[in-house]
Amino acid sequence: MIKIVNVEIYSQVYDVTPFMDDHPGGDEVLLAATGKDATNDFEDTGHSDDARDMMHKYYIGEIDKATVPLRRPYTPPKEVYNPDKTQEFIIKILQFLVPLLILGLAFGVRQYTKEKSG
Repeated sequence: MIKIVNVEIYSQVYDVTPFMDDHPGGDEVLLAATGKDATNDFEDTGHSDDARDMMHKYYIGEIDKATVPLRRPYTPPKEVYNPDKTQEFIIKILQFLVPLLILGLAFGVRQYTKEKSG
C-alpha cells in the first residue's frame, strides 16, 4: 500500500510519491519531512541545481497561510514552589550522616574487639 507523500517547501506543496524510490537520501528522508514545513531540511541538505529544477514536476499547489493555525509558544510546566524545604534538607543530611555513623560504629566495634583480643 503506497501512501501519498506531500512535502511543503517554501509554502509550496510537492507530491513526491513517484520520487520515493529514486530519492538519493532514501524514502525515509521524504517520509520524515511530511506533515511539516520541510524548508529548513531541504536547504540544510544542500540540494543541487538539478534537484531544484526537478521540483516543478512534483509541484501541486501553494499553502494558504490563512488556514494554518498559529504556533503557540512553548510554556514549560509550572513547578510547584515549596517554601518549606526543611524536610528535603533533613533527608539529604540524613542520607549523608547515617552511612557515616554506620561506618564509624563499625570501625569502633572493630577497634574495640581488636583491643580485647590483643
